[in-house]
Parts: sequence; C-alpha cells; structure tokens
Amino acid sequence: MQYIEAKNIVTKNQNQYWFGTDYNMNIYRGCSHGCIYCDSLSDCYRNTDFETIKAKARAIEIIRANLRSKQLKGVIATGSMSDPYNICEKELCLTKQALRVVDENRFGIAIATKSTLITRDIDELKSIAKHSPIICKLTITTYDDALCRKIEPSVAPTSKRFETIEQLSKNGIYCGVLLMPVLPFINDTEQNALSILRKAKDCGAKFVYPFFGMTLRDSQREHYYNKLDEHFPTLKDRYIATFGSKYNCSSPIANRLYEVFFAEANKMKMLCSMTDIIKDYKAGYKWNNEPKSHQQTLF
Repeated sequence: MQYIEAKNIVTKNQNQYWFGTDYNMNIYRGCSHGCIYCDSLSDCYRNTDFETIKAKARAIEIIRANLRSKQLKGVIATGSMSDPYNICEKELCLTKQALRVVDENRFGIAIATKSTLITRDIDELKSIAKHSPIICKLTITTYDDALCRKIEPSVAPTSKRFETIEQLSKNGIYCGVLLMPVLPFINDTEQNALSILRKAKDCGAKFVYPFFGMTLRDSQREHYYNKLDEHFPTLKDRYIATFGSKYNCSSPIANRLYEVFFAEANKMKMLCSMTDIIKDYKAGYKWNNEPKSHQQTLF
C-alpha cells in the first residue's frame, strides 16, 4: 500500500445541494473499479496513476482532530473521488475506523459506493443513525449484469448491489440508488430505468436519483472512446456526431426518460427529487449547534 501525506481530510463543503452534506471526507485516492465512464480520469483532477489506490497517512488521527475542531455538527460525505469501500478497505479497515470516529463525535454520514463491503459496517452505521442523519447511496447504472461487466468490470454486479440495498434496508439503514451515469445509446432505455426503479423498491430502497446522461472531457473522453472501440465498436462515431466536444452529454431521449421515470416513481411513492430525499433522510434529527463553550447535543 502506498501512503500519501495530508494535512486535513474532513473539509467544509461550499455547496450543500448534493444530498445536503456539510463536510467531505476522502480517505483514499484512486480507484480499482475500472468503470469505462469514470469522470475522475479528467485532467482537472490531476489523478495520475488513478488505478493505483493510495491511502492517506495517519488518516484516522487526522479525521479525529478535524472533527474535534469543527464548530458545527453536520453530515459528512464520503465517496466523491474514491470509493470508501475499495479493494484495499477489506484489509485496512480505514473506512470502518473512520465511521467509529464519526460516531464518537456525533456527526452524520453520507456514503456513496458501488461495493457490497458496506454491509460489513452495518453496526457502525446503525450506531450513527441513533443520533445523526445517515444516507447510503449505491450507484447502479444498468439492470443487466452482463452489461455491468462491460462498463464496470471490477465492481460487484448489479444483482449483488441490490442484495446489499436489501440488507441495509432490513437493518434500518436509510439507503437508495444513484442511477447515474446513464450512457447514451447503451443503457438509456425505458426498460433499464424502470427495471432499476422497481427492483430498488422491492429491495426497500427509499429513493432512486437519476441522471440520464454522462459527462465527457479531455482524457476521460479519450479513455471512454477507447473502451467504446473495445466493447461497442460502432458507437464512437455516433458520440462524436451527437456530442462533439460537449461536457454534459445527456441522452437524446432524456426528456422522455425523465417523464416516464417520474410518473412511475410517483405511482410507487418512491422519492426521486434531491429536495425530497434530503428532507426525508434528515427528518427527526436536529442539531443544537451552539458555540463550543456549550455542550453540543442532538435531539
């Protein structure tokens, strides 16, 4: 394992729109999932050798110091740049230890992952949920396991991720699906979207948040097009003709997909808007964020 130095790990979010989180925490750098569409390959992130996972040195010590120094409680997001349950986490248990520190300091947690390993930490998640908001987001892009193996080659198949959602839900953990990215001309179909929505409902998910499109820029686009040539040989030219150098590449039938998806979600009473999801997972929690000279408690 390679370790990299870090001064801080829990940092303040400037924008709370994305699931209403207050802080961000990335313990690892890099990812082994091998997803063909990965945005983190873009030049702006300066993630050289991204497929090699590196851990931040003294991570738990730094996280503990960071949380103790925070004036205000809040929800900590993890999984934005590197999956907190990557292949190295099973042995290192840094995410598990971090969750215990989050629990000790009475913060909430918002986890984004594609890994089934999250179920290992159900006890830690349940403990946090006793005092603070918690939300677990499992990314699922395609209902079909065979297609999943092409576009997400080193990730647990879709069927296993649905089993993970079911296990979390049965243990009272607030969880749902990030239905994104949806790749134009590959998995942007009504059947795929509605199959994921219905299966998520059956597994006890509280929400499915969709984005019927993807992003493409610089080195990420180059990598993606190489993978299209490997797995979908006729599609690269179609992408070039349709999107050119656009960053936001929405499915050409995105409006129709949203219409069908939202109509079905409303019938099923499944949450799918950001505002509703934030309101729901935070319901019943309230921080008394007084100055540090007063005891901070949660009601």
